[in-house]
Amino acid sequence: MAFTVATAAVNITPTLSSNPYMAGYGTADGGRLATSSTPFEPLWARAVVIRENGSPQMILSVDVLAIPRSMHQRIRTRLLALASWSTSDILLQATHTHNGPTLVDTLQPFSSYGITEMDQIRAYSSWLEDRIVEAAQDALNAGQTNVTLDYQVVQQTWSVNRVGLKYVETDVPVLVCRRPNGTPEAIIFGYGSHPVAAGDRSLFDGDYPAGACNYIENRSDAFALFLIGPAGDQNPSGSPSWALRDQWGDSLGAAVLNAAQSAGRALTGPITTKYQEVNLPLEIDTSAGNLAALRNAYAGRLPNPSGFPAYYVRHAQMMMARIDSGNVATSVPSPFQVWTIDGGTPLRMAFVGGEMVSGYAAYFRSRYGGSAGIWIGGYANESCCYIPTNEYFSPYMTAGSYEGGWDTDYPGIAGGSMTVYGHIAHFRAGTNGVESTLINALTAMLG
Repeated sequence: MAFTVATAAVNITPTLSSNPYMAGYGTADGGRLATSSTPFEPLWARAVVIRENGSPQMILSVDVLAIPRSMHQRIRTRLLALASWSTSDILLQATHTHNGPTLVDTLQPFSSYGITEMDQIRAYSSWLEDRIVEAAQDALNAGQTNVTLDYQVVQQTWSVNRVGLKYVETDVPVLVCRRPNGTPEAIIFGYGSHPVAAGDRSLFDGDYPAGACNYIENRSDAFALFLIGPAGDQNPSGSPSWALRDQWGDSLGAAVLNAAQSAGRALTGPITTKYQEVNLPLEIDTSAGNLAALRNAYAGRLPNPSGFPAYYVRHAQMMMARIDSGNVATSVPSPFQVWTIDGGTPLRMAFVGGEMVSGYAAYFRSRYGGSAGIWIGGYANESCCYIPTNEYFSPYMTAGSYEGGWDTDYPGIAGGSMTVYGHIAHFRAGTNGVESTLINALTAMLG
């Protein structure tokens, strides 16, 4: 197969006048505000278009916390109109920086941050949609370079499992689009750790993924694009600071650039792609009696007897209104996407919407050739919520779980991360729950 690659990047950094609200850490009231229109480093939408015998596939990353479902659906429709391709040929991903801009819907601005004035957020979100489409169009229009594709996995060891489970992410997948002279034209790479190395700051920034991309691009003439791995329960080690952000960004960038100096396993094609939306089941009974009990449980949170963060109370208000209007969901939709790049040994790339925890990566690596055979991650296309395994529910965890989305005060309603994502209940556990639904659906797609 003959491959070409083309790239583009568009600056998406807000100004104080366009959108000063920052996403990533819940606030008591009114949102977290940037203090300058000058970021620590600019935010970008980065696009790589790989053409196989003229047919395009695109990976596009965006330096935001999460791509809301409403934005994703509009963006995908617009991207489909740009070229002769299938929806499965378009992979979007948020880098999940916690010092990016607040967007509509996700995280839910009122519940998470207490923001009631949405004009700037709506206007910036609309502007961002245009910029993402612009990045895609620029990459489609950019000059094409003939390349070969090769893949390898190197290691970083500074991620830790923040809830104490045995899974610790060390994989750094590296996909190189290599010029005929052997030098990298574009490097696509990943790591599974939350982009919170900088901590809670007042300047926009892409955290360690941006630092790693900058390291690579400042020391080579290659284009760099980061894809976050199964980072839902993984954090960088160390005390958050700008220095730590630079340390881990440089460490990751150096490891990737060093690996890219030598070719990995050749991937000769063809590239096949799949995309489907999977409904992940919530633990909820929609009978009238249970909904009344559910509403009463949320009403019990309004005086906040357990001393939860302020967003719990705002979430309870929203859920009561949702019950009153009859707008009660029983599942959460999540886009699943699989790319397979063939060769002597094929590479499977499997990404789901939402904050996938690392136990899923361990499961699929054990069944699909280890790190060399499968590249897996979350935060793809739209970020709906955390996606926990059964280990985040009773009997494995008994004191509640932020990642699992439940608390011990009212275990039958949403808690933890499900409050900031604006869902009415936590996921169903057990044999017919979220874990088995994800595993069965992704296994079918992987073939």
